[in-house]
Amino acid sequence: MKNYSTLIVFILLSTYTIAQKPITVGAERVAEYIALLKNKNVAIVANPTSMVGSTHLVDTLLRLGVTIKKAFCPEHGFRGTADAGENIGNYKDAKTGLPIISLYGKQYKPQPKDLKDIDIVVFDIQDVGVRFYTYISTMHYVMEACAENNKTLIILDRPNPNGFYVDGPVLDMAYKSFVGMHPIPIVHGCTIGELAQMINGEKWLQNKVQCKLQVITCNNYKHEYYYALPVKPSPNLASMEAVYLYPSLCLFEGTPISVGRGTTQAFEVYGHPSFKNYRYHFTPVSIANASKNPPYENKVCNGFELKTFANSFIKSYNKLYLYWLDDAYQQYAVKDSFFNPFFNKLAGNNILQEQVKKGVGEESIRQSWEPQLQQYKDMRMKYLLYN
Repeated sequence: MKNYSTLIVFILLSTYTIAQKPITVGAERVAEYIALLKNKNVAIVANPTSMVGSTHLVDTLLRLGVTIKKAFCPEHGFRGTADAGENIGNYKDAKTGLPIISLYGKQYKPQPKDLKDIDIVVFDIQDVGVRFYTYISTMHYVMEACAENNKTLIILDRPNPNGFYVDGPVLDMAYKSFVGMHPIPIVHGCTIGELAQMINGEKWLQNKVQCKLQVITCNNYKHEYYYALPVKPSPNLASMEAVYLYPSLCLFEGTPISVGRGTTQAFEVYGHPSFKNYRYHFTPVSIANASKNPPYENKVCNGFELKTFANSFIKSYNKLYLYWLDDAYQQYAVKDSFFNPFFNKLAGNNILQEQVKKGVGEESIRQSWEPQLQQYKDMRMKYLLYN
């Protein structure tokens, strides 16, 4: 019995040790891709998350003698100072002098003239594993441009902080938009490298083109790990609690409900000025480089604070949490104006809205999306790099 107990302790300690090995992201595995960039004209798709240790990828590669001709940036900009949805123009980076071409605003896709002097495009951006987080839409258009212009795309992979589960309705392509471009669930369970392989393999690019793709994988990563992001992925996802709550709370962006934009707890709270009998209150204000002119600016919103709940429950629940959506709908006085047209784009269908209105209930809602969700999970297995 003593030997058996000792064996169990040893196994548990060994498992813990394995799980605690430091994760090395693709960008940090410089030796795996630097030779591919030597003597090439390179374009970088990057933002503030594109770090190699404590140094930005662009600075790292320039120091190593890589010829970087330009950089492309997604929503929030190259240095991450733009608000959500804010149009960004082209400019020169103050630190490096590199031309920065915005892929959010007037154009979402690199143009042939942008790639004319480029041999290889490198994509290195931290995603959060949610269909409506627009960095994967930017990646789609970069892949498409590379395919159409015969350019090689190298993706420096990074862990998915919500990669430990897959859930939500699969997008009905009738509701395709920049916040949902692929027939995948809200929480898709892929790293950007895996998703890129899926986009290529399933021929989801325009005219079913496929790009020349190479993924530099992470070391010591598994999907079941809880990966803490070293840099906030966007201005309003400033904590891991916000990252975990984001898949469920972002649905409120298609309603009148505030998710705390304009506070230091964006996507950790929700509420509305008209709600009654709530003990938690917050007041949005305009915050530079994060939330300019947020909903209900300078008005007291009553609702819930969810930071503790995120740590104690969301990580183990492994599903979208629909209670809050139903609760807010029930509390909101003017039912006919609760949902706006953006909600169906976020949900990926016109069904979820009607289910909430009818009070169908979470279990029945889940059953309605389960067949397509299971089909997606089966298909996803073909593209996983971290089984």
